[in-house]
This record gives sequence, C-alpha cells and structure tokens, in this order.
Amino acid sequence: MNNVMRSLGVVAFVLAALSMAASPALAQVLPRSETLYVAGFQWGPVTHWNPLAASPPWPISANGNPDQQGTGFIYETLFLYNLITGEYEPLLGRSMDWVDPYTLRIELQPGTRWQDGEPLTSADVVFTFELAKRFALGYSSFWNYVTSVKAVDDRTVEIALDPSKPNRPLVNHYVAYVFILPEHIWGPVADQGRTALMQFENLNPVGSGPYRVHSYTAERIVLERVDNYWGESIYGMPVPRYLVHPIFKSNDAGNLALEQGQVDWSQQFVPRVWTIPNVGTWLDEEPYYIPGSIPLMIINVHRPGLDDVRVRRALAYSIDYALIARTAMSSYSEPAKSSLILPTGVESRYFNQENVERYGWKYDPAKAVEILEKELGARKGPDGIYVLPNGTRLSFTVQTPYGWTDWMAALEVVSQSARRVGIEVRTEFPQAPVVTTNVQTGNFDLVLWYVSQVSPASPWTRLRDVLDDRGVPPLGEQAFQNYGRFSHPDVATLLDRAASASSEEELTQIYGELDRIFMENVPAIPLMYRPLLFYEFNTTHWTGFPTADNPTAPPVFYISVLRTVKPR
Repeated sequence: MNNVMRSLGVVAFVLAALSMAASPALAQVLPRSETLYVAGFQWGPVTHWNPLAASPPWPISANGNPDQQGTGFIYETLFLYNLITGEYEPLLGRSMDWVDPYTLRIELQPGTRWQDGEPLTSADVVFTFELAKRFALGYSSFWNYVTSVKAVDDRTVEIALDPSKPNRPLVNHYVAYVFILPEHIWGPVADQGRTALMQFENLNPVGSGPYRVHSYTAERIVLERVDNYWGESIYGMPVPRYLVHPIFKSNDAGNLALEQGQVDWSQQFVPRVWTIPNVGTWLDEEPYYIPGSIPLMIINVHRPGLDDVRVRRALAYSIDYALIARTAMSSYSEPAKSSLILPTGVESRYFNQENVERYGWKYDPAKAVEILEKELGARKGPDGIYVLPNGTRLSFTVQTPYGWTDWMAALEVVSQSARRVGIEVRTEFPQAPVVTTNVQTGNFDLVLWYVSQVSPASPWTRLRDVLDDRGVPPLGEQAFQNYGRFSHPDVATLLDRAASASSEEELTQIYGELDRIFMENVPAIPLMYRPLLFYEFNTTHWTGFPTADNPTAPPVFYISVLRTVKPR
C-alpha cells in the first residue's frame, strides 16, 4: 500500500474495498451532494503522480499533453486559454504583456503558495521552465525559440525570445500548458539527473491548486478540496468538496455510468448522445461538440513496405473516410480531408482545398489498386494480399488503446477498407499505457493517436508534431512529437519562417507549403475530426455546467467549471 493510503488510514481502506463508482458504501464516505464524478481521462491504475513522466494520471496530465486534461486541479498553469473566446484567463499569473517584440513579462498573482504552505514565487516559474532546458521533456521545444527565463523579482518573470527565430504564438501556448512545480520539492530530484526526475513517483503530490490527492485505488482516484487554497480571495472556491474519477475498463462502462447518473461530467465518446435523458453537451444540436483536433493514423516510415511513400499513398486512398465519420464518429465529424489543417473554425483561413485536390487523396479504392499494381509492380498472393517485387508482403498492424471505442471502430473501418484493396491491416488494442509507450518509442507499424489541438499556436504546433525531426530521438527512445520519425529537409526552415511571419498572407503561403510536404509524403493519415474534448454532463445530481447558451467557461475540463456547478 502506498504512502498516501497509509496516511489516510481507515477511510482509504474503505475506499480500496469499493468496486463501483456510485455504490452506497462510497456515498456514505463521500456525500453525493459534495462529490462530483468525472470520467474519460484515466484508463488504468495510478502508479505515480509525476506530471513530467510519459503517462501522467488524471488530473496532472496536461504537461505536454494536447488535451490539457484537468488543468488547475492540483498543479496550476500560469494562465488558461479560453478556446471559445481566444482570450487568456489569469490563474497563477495576473498579467502577461509583450513589453517589446522579444520580451514577455508575466506578473504573478499576490499570495500564491504551495499546498504545504511554502510561497510560490517567480523562482518556481523559472525552475519549471529551465527543467525543460536541462532535460528532454514534453515542453522542451519551448527552448528552441527562447534564450532565457529570468525572475525580475518574486512576482515578475521575463521570457526573452531568440531574435533570430522568435515564436510568440508558441511561447503564449506554453504559458497556458505547463504546470508550475515547486522547486523545493523537485529541485533535489532534478539534481540527481533525468532518470531520477522521470522515475520520481511523487506519491504525495504538492501543488498549488484547490484540490489534493485524497486516495486512489485500482478502481478510482479521489481528490479533496484544499480549504486554505491561496486563490480563494481572487477566484472563490470550487463547489464540490470531492472529485472522483472511476477507472472504467471501456467507454461502454463509462457511458452507462453517465447515462445512469453515476457520472456527472464526462470526456468520452457517447453514441447518439442527444437521446440520453438528463445528459447535455456544449451544443444542443448537431454537431453537439466543437471540432478542434485531428486524430491521425501515424505511420512508422521506417518499417518495410511503409518506408515507400507509394505504399503509404495507396493505403490512404483505400480508406472509407465517410464511413468512419458516419459510424465510428456517430456523425460528430465530416469525412476527413488529407490536410493537417482543420477546414473549419479558427484554422480554416489557412486551409487550401486546391492543395488537397492536387496533392492529397480521398477514398478511391481503384486508385489504390492502380498505385499498387502499376507504380509499385505488386502482385497479389494466394491470400489476396499484395506482395512487393522485393518480397515484402503488405501486412501491417495498427493499434490504439482498448476502450477508446470510437477510435477502435475507426480502425476496424481502416482494416476492412484496406483488405478490400489487398492490404492487410490487423487491429490491436492494448491498454492505454502500453500504447503510449509504443507510440513514444516508435514501436508500431501504424497507430491511431493525437497531436496538437486548436490553440494559440495552431496549426503550427500540429505541423511541427508530425513533420519536424529536430530534437526527436531515434527509434527505441522516448519522443514527444514526430512519433513516426519522418524527416524532410525543408520542414525546419518553413516552420521557423512561420513562427516569425509578419502577415496572414505570408503565414497562409508557408502553411500551404508545409501541408503540401505532408500530403506528398504521407507520414500520417487524418481519419476524423474530433472535438477538443467530448464534453458531456448529467444533471441528475449537479447543475450549472457551462454550455454555448451559458458560456461561463469553455467546454473543457478547467477548474473554472467547478465554480459554476451546484448540487441539485
């Protein structure tokens, strides 16, 4: 039993014995009117509370994670980015100002402190960002465009851009995504080196947010409100005293709990969500969610067969994208196009349909067969699967986490579509932590995974995540972008030009060139358009959740939402 459990005594043993999220026994320990149940972020037992590690648990998984899961619950960022308004909202930071073209000045809120009572100062901010300079971390690319982060005084931090390659959007992005860590706890660990830092279990996490870890078992995580939260006088306190995240085995189990009112606030794919009583979403009509990310089938371009762009292109032509949108995505998405830029929303000004038609692909099985036979000279074997002239059989494995039912369904469509043209794609669905490790080390043929969502720096960040090989370690080592280890000589220069572009016209031209490189080389295949998060809520026990008609907070899992909800 871990240290947290030992310190909580009898209550922890009671929690450990429970097996259902909303069981009567748990309700006796945690009153339902004070407890809000959350689902959709954690799919396996907690083994550590290290936000820098490869697979941080809920709710500390925003560091380097495109979904910003649980921002502000235990660890806090400097600011929050409101995806609806495009504005930054204060959190640990009170203000951020570009005092000149290369200097961002951040003022901290008064009275910021850690949950153990130690003051949170600008030194902690500097320490946190410099960790990513000392070691390869999920936000280390911040330092590709920054020369220094320094404390002017206890309340003021200045970030200096590299004048040779300034990237203000990316810096803005990271001040809203990086959890600030306490130097007095993490400093001694970092001094032992990167291995110690990444393996630090942090079993009693000390953050600055309004919740701390109460207990955790293989079945759930329980957070408890910190009643002496430093930000109470500025922001007020969140209403729920307890947050509980049951650890379900699949989407189906979590969706059933949402439907039955055992879960109040969920981030899961729910088929036909509009038919479920008491369950709401951000929009009350199609598409119900705000599109904001592109799940990609990432290709390991170093695997035999897949190292030939013509095979990758044939595979892209074989996939029935409309069927994925209609079935796997329950019509929450239009058929995906062959672009890394979203065709709707804030990114649409950079989307180029002419490029898609000229350089991209669409569902066209006959074209796939033409590439295989006429361009590659492949011939079908007795089992109907094509074999290249060098003897390589076009048989691959594609994986995504078990329980991610919409993504699993999408890959079944991929498998069936590819088989019909003579490419074998076998589906595998390991547990999420296994897939995460495989993705980061490049241990895959094909994998359905996520890259950067809509943010202040998109689509730059998404193009970087897929195309840029700078700082990406070789296969077998942990990477945080470009998981397929794709390389192209023009990408770095184009990305740097985009980062310092002075006009929308210039940006549009550069993004078009990068998107053309993507479509010509096919290092990944967009399969669908996904909401930033599948934001759903059940009003049986709690009300006041933000919606498009009541936009008190954006449709993501920010701490600010918990200040608007109230028990029924």
